[in-house]
Amino acid sequence: MAPTERARVLRRFHDVLWRRRHEVAAIITRESGKPYTDALGADVLVALDFATWTAREAPRFLRSRWRQVDGMLFWRKRVRSEKPPLGVIGIITPWNYPFFLPASCVLPAIACGNTVVLKPSEVTPECGGVLESLWREAGLPEGVLNIVQGDGRTGAALTRGGVDKMIFTGSETAGRKVAVACAEQLIPCSLELGGSDAAIVLADADVRHAADGIAWGRFSNAGQTCVAPKRVFVEDAAYDAFVAAMGRAVSALKMGGGDDPATEVGPLIHSAARDQISAQLDDAVARGARVVASAKSPESSAGNYFPPTLLADVTDEMRVLTEETFGPLLPVIRVKDADEAIRRANTSIYGLSASVWTRDRARGVAVARRLEAGAVLINDSVSVVGMPDVPYGGMKHSGLGRLHGVEGLAACVRSTAIVDDRFATWHQPWWFRYGAAHRAGFESFGRLTHGASLWERLSGLPGVIGMVLRRKGTA
Repeated sequence: MAPTERARVLRRFHDVLWRRRHEVAAIITRESGKPYTDALGADVLVALDFATWTAREAPRFLRSRWRQVDGMLFWRKRVRSEKPPLGVIGIITPWNYPFFLPASCVLPAIACGNTVVLKPSEVTPECGGVLESLWREAGLPEGVLNIVQGDGRTGAALTRGGVDKMIFTGSETAGRKVAVACAEQLIPCSLELGGSDAAIVLADADVRHAADGIAWGRFSNAGQTCVAPKRVFVEDAAYDAFVAAMGRAVSALKMGGGDDPATEVGPLIHSAARDQISAQLDDAVARGARVVASAKSPESSAGNYFPPTLLADVTDEMRVLTEETFGPLLPVIRVKDADEAIRRANTSIYGLSASVWTRDRARGVAVARRLEAGAVLINDSVSVVGMPDVPYGGMKHSGLGRLHGVEGLAACVRSTAIVDDRFATWHQPWWFRYGAAHRAGFESFGRLTHGASLWERLSGLPGVIGMVLRRKGTA
């Protein structure tokens, strides 16, 4: 298919998803436990945005035109950069955003002309199945999108199964295995791994605004978000007011089942996740941390609920700072100033995203530039992952490569330069038949293109003309 034809399929996918949005959101809620509002907003509606953007921008990105090659030495040449597809792209996605994450990876891969083998999480297999159903209804040709269900063994088999690239979203441990397998086969990979994102609250911030924004970023999806703020560094002058505001925000959160419209925080995905967060909390309290506030647990004990919890008096050796906390637990750390906050934020092995909270936007940008993160939001959190035109990915142990935006499209193609000579029978100046005249011609060319003065450059012109005439045809 031509890029414009593929774009039409993407637009049909958008239309089918919009028509079936409530069915898809209900499946997401049933499998993951997240509130229906989150399933509709953060999974379905964001996927619709990605479909719209990709259908519009991919044909533009793939378009190729001839242009003149730069440099006087190559004045005869023109070039065009072709972007053929990689071939077969393997994609492995996790359970925390079980529809949006696979959709956002599949869309650019297909738009750029690849076929896809997708392994969704074994925890949320039905979300992968409904994605396949949507594409089939949209008229995607048979064999372009292939879903394989299974656990880590299936993912390992896919990684070594002859694909031309791997896109992996998941844990750092599993991501390393994918990277090793790809390196052994000399195939590219894009990895979006863990995060321990820092939020920096400056002294001039609106603390209520910051508390509300960080509370949503940390506790939405029960804290099971890679780009959630997981460490909050607050300048001393704002610390007490921020902790009080955050405590009120946490205490007001409504926990419950995903089908209840009032639910803001649902259960964790499984008991192992709940046990890990419990162990991190116990470690922090044993080392002197103080529980400032926690949400009220639902009356029913069924489900893997863990109440959103705010911690103060946190120190650097506690597990809530040294490990990724993939659940609703938030430590707040007092710092003297922005310099200390930046230094301590950058000590993490992760560098996925970060946020800065301040009324002074210029200062916020200055702080953002010093943070070691793939993206930094000012007065917001998490939302960067839902912006289809913004490159997304991390630094350090948070991954390799970029998804989304033009960079995400570029990650789904090869780059081939086609260079054409407009004088097909003229010998190239650098071909054999060396000699004194040839050497003098190159000396003249050097003076013409790189001489220190206008006179020196002009002095090289006669020699260049002679060299060109001698190389015309087979003379």
